[in-house]
Amino acid sequence: MIKVILCDDHALIRRGIRDTLSDVADIEVIGEAGDYGELRSLLRDLGPNAGCDVLVLDINMPGRSGLDVLHVLKDEGTTIRTLIVSMYPEDQYAIRALRAGAYGYVNKGGDPQVLVQAVRTVAQGRKYVTPEIAQMLVESLTAPAAEQAHQKLSDRELQTLVMIASGKRLSDIAEELMLSPKTVSVYRARVLEKLALANNSELTVYAIRNGLVAS
Repeated sequence: MIKVILCDDHALIRRGIRDTLSDVADIEVIGEAGDYGELRSLLRDLGPNAGCDVLVLDINMPGRSGLDVLHVLKDEGTTIRTLIVSMYPEDQYAIRALRAGAYGYVNKGGDPQVLVQAVRTVAQGRKYVTPEIAQMLVESLTAPAAEQAHQKLSDRELQTLVMIASGKRLSDIAEELMLSPKTVSVYRARVLEKLALANNSELTVYAIRNGLVAS
């Protein structure tokens, strides 16, 4: 039996994932969390003998993002294998997540059976990549010079870029990420500098042109 923990800040999304995984006989969801704090408490309560095999993790969460969580788990040397399930397109976050320690990346808008297959693959200790991600990995090896400017942003800078381009105010971003408005302003300034942009309007245009947000 493959034991799975879900971590996503949207209860309806967790319900959908849980129902999808519960429909198969060899997967059991043993816990759910809405953010990093709840995840830590859950892991502590379950203890090392819970034997969790796969953590199904979202990227966009309040406080620590999924990418932040990946870095923490990697630094701790945890044996839990993480599968990212996100609304963001593969070409924006998949390779970044894999480099941070994820075992796979699945889009929330995909076929539910892909999620089941991905969980089974990751539970076996193997990486799960879609054909699209495999192609991107090949291209990143053969044409590293073609790297887009935003790929050089830190995880938090990229998150700030996407949220600003999605129309969120700095105060809203600060509240959602559990940061001070001053800290978010610093991230915004770094993004503008690294991308050679002047203001939020140019930032939004850049994000749309590069497929970071929907037009």
